[in-house]
Amino acid sequence: MTSTSAPTTTGTSPRSEAQRRVLAVLVSSQILSGAGLAAGITVGALLAQDMLGSTNLAGLPSALFTAGSALAAVSIGRVSQARGRRLGLAAGYLTGAVGSAGVIVAAVADNPVLLFIALFVYGAGTATNLQARYAGADLAAPAHRARAVSTVLVATTLGGVVGPNLAAPTGALAVSLGMPTLAGPFLLAGTAYALAALVLALWLRPDPLLLARSLDLQQRTEATAAKAAPTRGPGLIPGALTMILTQLVMAAVMTMTPVHMHDHGHGTAASGLVIAIHVGAMYLPSPLTGWLVDRYGPTAIAASSGVTLLAAGVTAAAAPADSVALLALALALLGVGWNLGLVSGTAMITDAVPLATRARTQGLVDVSIAIAGATGGLSSGLVVAASGYPVLALTGGILALAVLPAVAVGAGASSR
Repeated sequence: MTSTSAPTTTGTSPRSEAQRRVLAVLVSSQILSGAGLAAGITVGALLAQDMLGSTNLAGLPSALFTAGSALAAVSIGRVSQARGRRLGLAAGYLTGAVGSAGVIVAAVADNPVLLFIALFVYGAGTATNLQARYAGADLAAPAHRARAVSTVLVATTLGGVVGPNLAAPTGALAVSLGMPTLAGPFLLAGTAYALAALVLALWLRPDPLLLARSLDLQQRTEATAAKAAPTRGPGLIPGALTMILTQLVMAAVMTMTPVHMHDHGHGTAASGLVIAIHVGAMYLPSPLTGWLVDRYGPTAIAASSGVTLLAAGVTAAAAPADSVALLALALALLGVGWNLGLVSGTAMITDAVPLATRARTQGLVDVSIAIAGATGGLSSGLVVAASGYPVLALTGGILALAVLPAVAVGAGASSR
């Protein structure tokens, strides 16, 4: 009987063949989910502002769907640990679709309480979109893990860029159906998340995490089996801190940018364009980022994320309110800084955690990331109301520099 790790007649192993299939299915689902992810970013704050008639709580929708993503991250991690990535990810996207439908109902009923509950549920789609990157790394060779993660992330770009630019057309569709204009993007989100769930449920076979565990067990010799179980590596804490800080800063500045533009006379199309550029910058650089992480190591790239986010904050703070171009540049830098932090942090986490506990630990890390995003989204409205958008942007940029000592400490621990 031939071992499952033996080469095939084509010169490739079953592991590499399975990895190619897994990446193809993940890419397809991420293209769809990217459109769903962008809806809440583009109009969630505007919906709350319209319903409440105040900017003070305009950051609440971002905080709610990010908090919802925290709960979903735990659930997805636990389900994936027990039953595999396919079931965990498909259930997460389906929950996001249910939340999208709830937002539409709340918008039609003009019910802020229902809106906030639905946005919390909608956050499951955000959590699932991020958790999918781990599935891309399960079967990847250690030297190519960051590139596998980046392949999954970059697939989000198409849906993420197209989605915000469909804010106006989907708004018109919503009006024709008797709904408020701002409910339109959530029609797209619900459909996109449901289709992403269907793709994963039908075609994510073999399950990458379950297959990786099986292959890992088969490759253990009696000598290695007698050794102590692998422990967590030193990259866990700096990797988590990198992603937490970059998420906090990105969520805070991103959440209030459409509100800032709206308050200075820009329409939905202009804010949709800026957010589309931002989402593109969040995901499009992923292949280059993955290559840089694999080539130069995650510590150096994580440090560069802090510097890039500082540049984003300074640019946003200095940009005139009537300059769509400068705001777009600031949001592009914000997206690039987040991407550098996410890919490098994910690589640190994946390298540090053994397969036996990987999915559960990854889920817990993503809970911390989601809580950071919720904190950034919720506090952003209060900061803008008290001090203005430039103060928010500059404060976020300075805070991002905390990544540098975090990764420096981690680098010191790994060298000992």
